[in-house]
Amino acid sequence: MTTPYLMLIDDEVPFVETMSKRLDKRGLKVISANSAEEALIKLDKDRHVDVIVLDVKMPGMDGIETLQEIKKRHPLKEVIMLTGHATVETAIEGMKLGAFDYLMKPCDLDILISKANEALKKKQSHESKIDKARIDKLVLTRGY
Repeated sequence: MTTPYLMLIDDEVPFVETMSKRLDKRGLKVISANSAEEALIKLDKDRHVDVIVLDVKMPGMDGIETLQEIKKRHPLKEVIMLTGHATVETAIEGMKLGAFDYLMKPCDLDILISKANEALKKKQSHESKIDKARIDKLVLTRGY
């Protein structure tokens, strides 16, 4: 199985740096952003990101707004919301808007990796279905 290519989005720089190092040591490719705006620019440039780990509570554009923008621009990207106790309702709202799942902060690294792997499988399944539909359409239109 391939490992997911992750993007961490959180305004807490020390958290992102520590998490990136820990995930990197586990063999995952990770890029990070410390704001929604930075994340969206990086996502538009790097189409290889599979799973996004997104903090709910950020200054400026919050996690819900960021999730909506990610899903609008990159509908197949899977998003795992990170939340503190006060924002569980917001994380649940995020799931209604298309987030894959949510985890409480601080999150266990093994659980995060497990969720990221599940999210990658879901993304790959969707991509596979889309590829099959495109092939079926070609076959029908060209009469093979």
